Amino acid sequence: MSPAPPPPSRARIRPWLVVGDLALAAAWVCAGALVKLLVYGPLGFGGRPEAEAVKVSLSIVYMFIFAWLEAATGGASYNPLTILAAAVASHGGPAVYLFTAFVRIPAQVIGAILGVKLIQYTFPNVGKGARLSVGAHHGALAEGLATFMVVMVSVTLKKKEMKSFFMKTWITSIWKNTIHILSSDITGGIMNPASAFAWAYARGDHTTFDHLLVYWLAPLQATLSGVWVVTFLTKPKKIKEQ
Repeated sequence: MSPAPPPPSRARIRPWLVVGDLALAAAWVCAGALVKLLVYGPLGFGGRPEAEAVKVSLSIVYMFIFAWLEAATGGASYNPLTILAAAVASHGGPAVYLFTAFVRIPAQVIGAILGVKLIQYTFPNVGKGARLSVGAHHGALAEGLATFMVVMVSVTLKKKEMKSFFMKTWITSIWKNTIHILSSDITGGIMNPASAFAWAYARGDHTTFDHLLVYWLAPLQATLSGVWVVTFLTKPKKIKEQ
């Protein structure tokens, strides 16, 4: 009989990531807002067909920068869905789940709020973020489906342990931007509860049922479902005794 495969490594609590989460969440909302300001301002692409292509190109650039920052900080992130998926996929146990849900995610939310306040103070004409343009249930379905597809690709790449940083980041960046474009006219294609909450907080509609359903409940459920599906599909076959 062949020896049993070694048990998967468990995640551990790393308190210093909280600072990185807060800083990256603040920087992320600022980066997204600055790209829009640059495209529709100094570059003068407002209302032109090529504006979206320029936005996607700049988004890919700063996605590479943030991917490098995440690796450099040892796992800090700007997106609650990313760390939730990592905590669930790593089977880290209750302590890791509670630390993620009640410490790291609130830090990301606070960081995103600070980032929005900073960018609005610096550039008052930055706007008020993406808004829901359909009904709550339609929006929840769209945001949940978009999140589900992004999480499946991200978790699959992580489980395959792709060694090439460039290829891994390139695939996830292109995929995220594609899903963002497809869902942008419905929910804004945010797929980031912290960023969505920060802009909603600035507008004053962060406690509405529509916001909680579309930008929190739907993406969180989609993330858990995506991790479960990938884990089920990539589960190694049991070694049977001959």
